[in-house]
Amino acid sequence: MNTPNSLLSWTKVLQGAALVFAAHFGLFPAMAQAPRPAGPPGYRPGGLVPPPTKELIYVCLPGTLEGSWDENGNGIVVLDAANNYKFIKRIPTWFVPASSFPMQVSGVAASPATQMIYVAARGRMCAIDLQTEKMVWDKDYDGQGFERPQVAPDGSFMYVGSNLKDFWYVVNPTTGELITRVHSPNSPDAHNLNLSLDGKTAFMAPNGPVMGIADTTTHTLTKTITFPDHVRVFVLNHDSSLIYSNLNNLLGFVIVDVKSGQIIQKVEVQGWGWPANWNVTPRPRVPHACPSHGIALTHDEKELWLDDGLNNVIHIFDNTQMPPKEVSSIKTTGGAYWITMSVDGKRAYVSSGDVIDVQTHRIVGQLRDEYGRVMRSEKLLDMVFAKGKLVQVSNQFGNGLTPAPAATAAVQRAEAVAELAGN
Repeated sequence: MNTPNSLLSWTKVLQGAALVFAAHFGLFPAMAQAPRPAGPPGYRPGGLVPPPTKELIYVCLPGTLEGSWDENGNGIVVLDAANNYKFIKRIPTWFVPASSFPMQVSGVAASPATQMIYVAARGRMCAIDLQTEKMVWDKDYDGQGFERPQVAPDGSFMYVGSNLKDFWYVVNPTTGELITRVHSPNSPDAHNLNLSLDGKTAFMAPNGPVMGIADTTTHTLTKTITFPDHVRVFVLNHDSSLIYSNLNNLLGFVIVDVKSGQIIQKVEVQGWGWPANWNVTPRPRVPHACPSHGIALTHDEKELWLDDGLNNVIHIFDNTQMPPKEVSSIKTTGGAYWITMSVDGKRAYVSSGDVIDVQTHRIVGQLRDEYGRVMRSEKLLDMVFAKGKLVQVSNQFGNGLTPAPAATAAVQRAEAVAELAGN
């Protein structure tokens, strides 16, 4: 009488014989080609269908005055914004022997029109194809070096500052060929550059008090605006009628009416040891040598975010009233010297390496390289790809995109007061 154990043994013998028979007569290929049962929606053999888009953070290195030149190496580190900013890869830029220091990256821009990312350094500027990740062109022009670039919305031109000279280059983004230069004789030390949302106006700021404004349809200087101190980081509202700017010796910002060229508001941070901790001899050492180097508007312009390099804090101002009033603050994990808003406006990427939720004002992540080291870069972009093509990219500068109605009315009143005062 067969016992359960003996039946199990005979079953295994028969299964083994069947496998030997199938292998001998070449039946495995036919078996492999047999129809598979249908899976759930979105299923494909070997895994799930990938999402239709990819959101990636491109961090350019070295991109800060804080820490060692070699702290995170050089090149472009790519992180997955949809997967807790996990490391994906490092794209090489310029080869640097170990015995030398890499060029500091001074700015970055990208264009869906050209499918390229542009990296400016104090020495060279290059364009990298986003599909092949190969360098398309690499220029130094007359050896003056470069500052922050900006590309026209249609990809037809790019403005980029010379390295602390009195002119801005106008470049063909596809070929890298020089189109012309726009000189602003009262603006030596070319530094930051911003474009209006339509790309028709360039705001060219030196590390000095006089900002030049150019018509990009003719590439000519049209006016200048004089600030009470050196202009540092600045952003524009949605229609470029207002400039919000840091100044050299101010923990705060000024608001300038572009049409009149007049300051309509000066806002200082209250408390936090300001100005007592700054107006001392010697002054405290902070990167960029100014107490506040970093400013951004939320996309809806309802809030203004201000970096505080003295206290490693971001101050949040309600921008729906005039003057804007501080309503909150965020302690960062390191020096905060630049703020880049995400494509959708829901995240803020700070040069401390922190990722901050715009709505809750809470740190929700950190940008780290492949070795787990925090990347304190001021030069990064949030980019969205669909089927491998770049379709959206953030601006280096935290410009406003849509007006806050209450702020608009308050600004109009402030402008009227400023106009009366000037008469």
